[in-house]
Amino acid sequence: MASSPSPQPLLRRLPAAVPLLLLLLLLLAPAADALVCSSQKFSNNVLYSTCLDLPTLSASLHFSYDAANSSAAVAFVAAPPKGEDGWVSWALNPTATGMFGAQALIAFRDAGVMTVKTYNITSTTVRESPISFETWDRTAEYNSADGTMRIFAKIKVPAGDPTKLNQVWQVGSSVTNGVPDAHAMVAANLGAKGTLDLVNGTTAAGGGGSRIKKKNIHGILNAVSWGIMFPIGAIIARYVRAFPSADPAWFYLHAFCQTSAYAIGVAGWGTGLKLGSQSTGIQYTGHRNIGIALFALATVQIFALFLRPKKDHKYRFYWNIYHHGLGYTILILGILNVFKGLDILQPDNKWKSAYIILISVLGGVAVVLELITWIVVLKRKKSGEPTKPYDGYNNGQGRQQPLAI
Repeated sequence: MASSPSPQPLLRRLPAAVPLLLLLLLLLAPAADALVCSSQKFSNNVLYSTCLDLPTLSASLHFSYDAANSSAAVAFVAAPPKGEDGWVSWALNPTATGMFGAQALIAFRDAGVMTVKTYNITSTTVRESPISFETWDRTAEYNSADGTMRIFAKIKVPAGDPTKLNQVWQVGSSVTNGVPDAHAMVAANLGAKGTLDLVNGTTAAGGGGSRIKKKNIHGILNAVSWGIMFPIGAIIARYVRAFPSADPAWFYLHAFCQTSAYAIGVAGWGTGLKLGSQSTGIQYTGHRNIGIALFALATVQIFALFLRPKKDHKYRFYWNIYHHGLGYTILILGILNVFKGLDILQPDNKWKSAYIILISVLGGVAVVLELITWIVVLKRKKSGEPTKPYDGYNNGQGRQQPLAI
């Protein structure tokens, strides 16, 4: 019997688009919120000489620095998690890089009116108090069009080097009796700090900024691998193979999707381990355990390909049960863990919505193909034709195989 055609020409063509897709995702994801500040307009029509998109919480800072009297006009923009019921804060910290010691301006709706109050953050309990530098012309507004709160103020820049100011920003979901409630303790909130250079108009992430970038990379890699490529590979294996004209292309497509997904997933798993070792005291047990299970199961699945019996071998039936069962387990756990990761990372809603739409489309495609497969089976059965299409790839040997896996 003739051997299967060489996979090399097909494999040379198939991978071409995938690296481009992955590169596009990597480039677009961090850039999605870039240059947001340049398009923001304020109701008071004030213009600022510099605007900066801050690394977390989709926040931005506008300012004009007056070196002559060491003052700055600032506008801080961020979206509270629950709209106008929440609060936003921007602060300078003259003594440290984190929250404690921060001299904060916090805006929220108090008695139905947007207000800005000052807070010297010395503990986790927030109380209104004077701050160590002078402020004036403090106002706030809520923009219902984009769900952002804006803080406007003029400040006397703290003594020291205006190119090395420690800034902290934050958002919270609620206010109780005129007191801002605690903010979330997820990565985006914990990483909302950095340095500010008023002279050169630049900002840099603080201690948590690099971790945020690593978390974004970790999320992208795992969403692409476990959450997108593995489901696509499973759909190809279950449905495309039903058509004799797609043989043996379906096998190469399936193998390429799953091995590529595994390689990308291992990279994502590695970044997750690194992040875990750098995040002492912060644990996401469920997400971590599912990630470990995914890596272990996928590794067994990949290496089991080298032990695959031929189609006429007496153990092939049991190997198929194992292969398919393990594959569906990986598929379900992968999608579940992507959603767990989104809940932890808390990106803009558009990213979660985009993934929901994508996975729904793949689910819809699977349903349609399932119906088509059954229609084909019933027609072949009615006409007396075999319901097992030819499957040409098996180490050079062919045999009739079930229409659906």
